Amino acid sequence: MNDNQLLRYSRHILLDEIGIEGQQKLLNAHALVIGAGGLGSPAALYLASGGVGRITLVDDDEVDLTNLQRQIMHTSARVGQPKAESGRETLMAINPEVHVRALRERVAGERLAALVREATVVLDCSDNFATRHAVNRACFAAGVPLVAGAVIRFDGQVSVYDPRSAESPCYACLFPEDGKFEDAACSTMGVFAPLVGVIGAMQAAEAMKLVVGTGQSLAGRLLLLDGRAMEWTSIGIARNASCQVCAQRV
Repeated sequence: MNDNQLLRYSRHILLDEIGIEGQQKLLNAHALVIGAGGLGSPAALYLASGGVGRITLVDDDEVDLTNLQRQIMHTSARVGQPKAESGRETLMAINPEVHVRALRERVAGERLAALVREATVVLDCSDNFATRHAVNRACFAAGVPLVAGAVIRFDGQVSVYDPRSAESPCYACLFPEDGKFEDAACSTMGVFAPLVGVIGAMQAAEAMKLVVGTGQSLAGRLLLLDGRAMEWTSIGIARNASCQVCAQRV
């Protein structure tokens, strides 16, 4: 690290759990962020400010006026611009030393698999079950840890699915791919703006802990937040022995 980096990240370096070695791990890391909206905004902002050296933002949507109530990477002046490009502009303004790649795509199949294989950690900040399951499959196939969050109305959830751990369940253990789950859209259900900030920030925290190798991750636990009562509930998640995604893992 150069003198400027030592100064920029000094508050991390002061932490015994991170120090210079841990900060260097962050600088060497590559975070893949799927979704540059409500969750992706705070998650990516903290990844960039905290010194994750490479960030890939993936989103095929454009900034809309209705997004600005909660998607804090974007501004009124960028309405109509691709969210990935808008996000990149914001992240580079915060930390120009971070390499940010903006992809205006809806990734799937081999393209998604290739992006996951490049990553140190993946953050699923998407808003639909099809994408979440696709990302989960790609992460477990590549052995890359996944931090997944979701928010609707006043309710949020966050967890880690880590294929590097034999005990860790995958996303499909909790929400089977053949389950009868319906996507709930913010456009019809609404969402409390600060809640995506809370969950997105926690995704960034879990991702950075995984990179540094400190603390205990949320693997095997699902945190649920009731934003009305501001109460957290922690639920243990066990591996599903018959899971179609991770049951064959050694």
